[in-house]
Amino acid sequence: MRITVFGATGLLGKALTHQSKETGYGDEVLGLGSSDNDIRDEKRVLELLEHSSPDWTILAAAYTDVDGCETNRPLAFDVNLRGAANVARAAKRCGSRLLFLSTDYVFDGTKTMPYTTTDTRAPRSVYGQSKADAEVELGRILPDCCIVRTSWLFGTRGKCFPDTILKLAESRPQLEVVGDQRGSPTYVVDLARAIIQLCHKNATGIVHATNRGECSWYEFARAIIANSHLPTLVRETTSDKFVRPAPRPKYSVLSPESLLKYEVSMPEWQDALRRYLLERKLS
Repeated sequence: MRITVFGATGLLGKALTHQSKETGYGDEVLGLGSSDNDIRDEKRVLELLEHSSPDWTILAAAYTDVDGCETNRPLAFDVNLRGAANVARAAKRCGSRLLFLSTDYVFDGTKTMPYTTTDTRAPRSVYGQSKADAEVELGRILPDCCIVRTSWLFGTRGKCFPDTILKLAESRPQLEVVGDQRGSPTYVVDLARAIIQLCHKNATGIVHATNRGECSWYEFARAIIANSHLPTLVRETTSDKFVRPAPRPKYSVLSPESLLKYEVSMPEWQDALRRYLLERKLS
């Protein structure tokens, strides 16, 4: 199978290009980063897909700076909505299937039970709105596209929450982390494997894909410190002590039912964290 990945230099994109060699499917993967293409350039996007002629196009490119989106709404929608639509139209013209990476931020976070794929979109941030609008638009352009929502990504090849916690712990005896936001940490290695499996299963519609289980940022930080055998004390605080431009969902756990429907499952986040820490130590 031929796969073209937009956003190949990002945290997930790097994992996708690497894991495609490890799955045993023998896929031919072309990774495109920002230096190769700006998805806002519709003509260039089409040229690239016509040249690579992929069976699947994976769109992992996005403007993911949540606070940056809040202060630069035009850029957020240019990239996350109109850029995504450019890729969808090009994929349609080239006869390629499309898998689009979306986010838990399409929900408002007011539930207390895991969000299902049929729950109503109700984003509270510009970033979430741009991704929610893209989901609708891509579904209109390519009704058989696959939209994969995920959350709280971490990995060794870029900036992420565990890396930040570990770096802060090097110089601080104590850290304060919010405990009133809950979600599912997701290791990009596991997510990349799940995405590749979904492509081979010709997945369509919306799929929720995260590591199993849930925690708060505080609980996640405590697990990072404990598994790293560091003496740093982690104290719980509330999000009102860390005011940021974009509101965050208080609860954004995603139900795995849609993923299990394709007989794809992902490990628990605690297991994923241990493997991340080992990979980080060896890298």
